[in-house]
Order: sequence, then structure tokens, then C-alpha cells
Amino acid sequence: MTINKKLTAVAALLSVVAFMAMSPAPPAEEHKFENLKVLPKKITGEQLHDVMEGWNMALGVRCNFCHARNESTNKMDFASDAKPEKQMARDMFKMTAALNKKYFGAKKDSLGMVMQTGVNCNTCHRGTSHPEIVKPPKHGPGPGGPGVPPPPGGPAGTPPPPPPPAQN
Repeated sequence: MTINKKLTAVAALLSVVAFMAMSPAPPAEEHKFENLKVLPKKITGEQLHDVMEGWNMALGVRCNFCHARNESTNKMDFASDAKPEKQMARDMFKMTAALNKKYFGAKKDSLGMVMQTGVNCNTCHRGTSHPEIVKPPKHGPGPGGPGVPPPPGGPAGTPPPPPPPAQN
């Protein structure tokens, strides 16, 4: 008799486990991010992480470059607008989106991120938080400016001199 009771108990437990395994899982709790102004409101945590990681790499920075720390909890306050760099990132995101739309006809994915080539953060930043502004050198008239000899073959736009006559 005791074997029958044990078998019945094991069968009952196995059927409960099988039933639970086949029942649908409860819907995943959607995390609502606060203070999203340029990124889509329905962005997933993984998608948001990928975007932020891309910006971190393009600018060579970490989270605290744009996000402020909450001093009372000693944790990052991602919703805070305390740092001006966060607003600059938003402005730059809008700028690149506008450039890509106007000049590259870039298609976007469900997040509004550019799927084709165009400009992005790395186009200018290349791993630096504040890219160097490079001004063209000041030159006078001509290709090289005063005191700079013209390139071989004469100034740009002029044909090269004819070769010297062959001597026989």
C-alpha cells in the first residue's frame, strides 16, 4: 500500500510541474523610463542600453558624463536633467537625425535610430567628448599661399609644361 501512495504522490507532483511548465508565463513587466524626450517612449531596457553604450563609445565617456548622481541614494539619477551635457546630447541626437533625413534619406528602425549610413556621434567625436575644431589653414592667394611653392606641374588648373625636346 505504501508504494501506491508514494507513486500517487509523485504522479501528482509531476503533473503539477508539467502543468506549470506548459502554462503561459505572466507578461513581462514593462519598465517605464522617465524623462525620455528624444528617444521613443516604448524603448526596451536592452534597446536603451544599446543606445547609451553607443554614445559612450563614440564620446569616450561613462554614464556620469551626462547623468547626475543622487547624493542621498548615491546612485545615478538617470531621469535628472541636472547636467547640461544631457540636453546637449538630446540636441545633437536631433541634429544628426535631421541631417540624415535631409541629406541621406536615411531610413530609421522602430526606435528612430538610423539604419543606413549617414552621420552619427562618431562621425565627429571619434572617441573624444569634445571634438577638436579644426580650422583650415590661413593661406593667401594660390594653392599654397605666400612663400609656399606651387605643387609639381604648376598651380592647380594649369596644364603641366611640355616635355623638353628629345635630343638625337
